[in-house]
Amino acid sequence: MALKSTIYKATIHLSDMDRDYYDTLNLTVAQHPSETDFRLMTRFLAYILHAHEHLAFGKGLSDEDEAALWQINYSEEIELWIELGQPDEKRIKKACNKAQHTVLYGYSSPFDVWWQQNKNKLAQYKNLTVSRFNAETIKNLTKLLNRTMEIQASIQDGQLWLTIGDESLLIEKETLQFEE
Repeated sequence: MALKSTIYKATIHLSDMDRDYYDTLNLTVAQHPSETDFRLMTRFLAYILHAHEHLAFGKGLSDEDEAALWQINYSEEIELWIELGQPDEKRIKKACNKAQHTVLYGYSSPFDVWWQQNKNKLAQYKNLTVSRFNAETIKNLTKLLNRTMEIQASIQDGQLWLTIGDESLLIEKETLQFEE
């Protein structure tokens, strides 16, 4: 018998002072049986950092033609393609060719090795931003994972503060490659 996805629901009260974007987001996210909690929480973070009325979760792990998250405008143009983890260079090339902007978020210790092996090849993509989250921070965030969550998210001066229950975490990302 096949394993079923686990469903998570989050209400996110977002104050993004850097972009003057304020919203209450009601998200329902399916975690594929092969998806780690690290990746799931990174998807939540990417959604919060790029929140927009057209931002949506792709089919992700089950469909190689879709991004983990993407923003598609009314003309069906892909404005933003977000990848997570350590995709192969062909996938990044596809994303950069299809989207106006591409963002890759790394989130685990092996990402540093992957980055060293791939950074020269990825430098050719002018519409690509590569960032990584601190693995220890993501690990601490996964401890707060529940099937239903109420999250306060505040972004100011590039810093993301999350409050879940009684816990508050500063989520910082290091940008390794900037879009030109």
